[in-house]
Amino acid sequence: MISEAQRAEIRRLFYAEHWRIGTIARELGLHADTVRATLETARFNVRTLVRPSQLDPHLDFLRTTLEQYPRLRATRLHEMIVARGYAGSLVQTRRAVRLLRPRPPAEAYLRLSTLPGEQAQVDWGHFGHVQVGQSRRPLSAFVMVLSWSRAIHALFTLDQTLESFLRGHVEAFTSFQGAARTLLYDNLKSAVLARQGNAIQFHPRLLELAGHYHFLPRPCAVGRGNEKGRVERQIRFLRDRFFAARRFRDVDDLNAQFLRWRDDWAHARPHPDDPGKTVAQALAEERPRLLPLPEHPFECPRVLARSSGKTPYLRFDGNDYSIPPELLRKP
Repeated sequence: MISEAQRAEIRRLFYAEHWRIGTIARELGLHADTVRATLETARFNVRTLVRPSQLDPHLDFLRTTLEQYPRLRATRLHEMIVARGYAGSLVQTRRAVRLLRPRPPAEAYLRLSTLPGEQAQVDWGHFGHVQVGQSRRPLSAFVMVLSWSRAIHALFTLDQTLESFLRGHVEAFTSFQGAARTLLYDNLKSAVLARQGNAIQFHPRLLELAGHYHFLPRPCAVGRGNEKGRVERQIRFLRDRFFAARRFRDVDDLNAQFLRWRDDWAHARPHPDDPGKTVAQALAEERPRLLPLPEHPFECPRVLARSSGKTPYLRFDGNDYSIPPELLRKP
């Protein structure tokens, strides 16, 4: 770094006295690159030829349209300016749109903290597919994490039905030996039927569950995925540390393996905010602050009525299951 006096002297010797850069550097005891950077000669040595473009008359239109519709695709904008007389290529339009598209301002996020027993976060995770007989079924995991202790419970299922969603809650509450006062959801169809601004219509069965366990359901704000970052990190933790390269016979076996892994590894790891204790120890501290469980668990089985045809087999989800002959054609 040179002083302003040296900067002024360099510019005087170069522009007024016409000294060479090397001479100025030797005389003032500076590096030639320092002198060159001070004079900014590089920008005078660059010869830029600006050629007129067919796109020039349409730049104002592109700029104005992108200000109003910042997510509009370049292909659609290209069609719009072609209709207005542009005869150039889509490549040139893409380059212009890349420069003209408004950049969203950088947003800062505060680290969210909660009190013990105050909040749990809920979400579904996708874990590929499994083969069940002749049918290929999607494998999902209902995941709930206590925000303060980071204790986790997961239930692997072959669907994301409302009944599996409710069952995941019941088993998680039983595992934690209590319920958090607030449950935070993404805008899941199982939880939120409709949303208009801040007006929320929760699923009636979820409200029944909330009334049974006395918790408050609360959805995340739209576009604020950071609010449920704890459960998203736990889903990624499940994929990387539990599910990757794991063999299992069926979903029941997978759930049993998860319970062992959770106790031996997930809850035995150091707490992220307090490495001096484990997640299991934090859960033990949080349990007295959780809402007590009701005397009876919430009823959430899924009951489907099916009838067979002329043969003593019942087809369900692409597979045939044998039934007693006396139940032929009966539900």
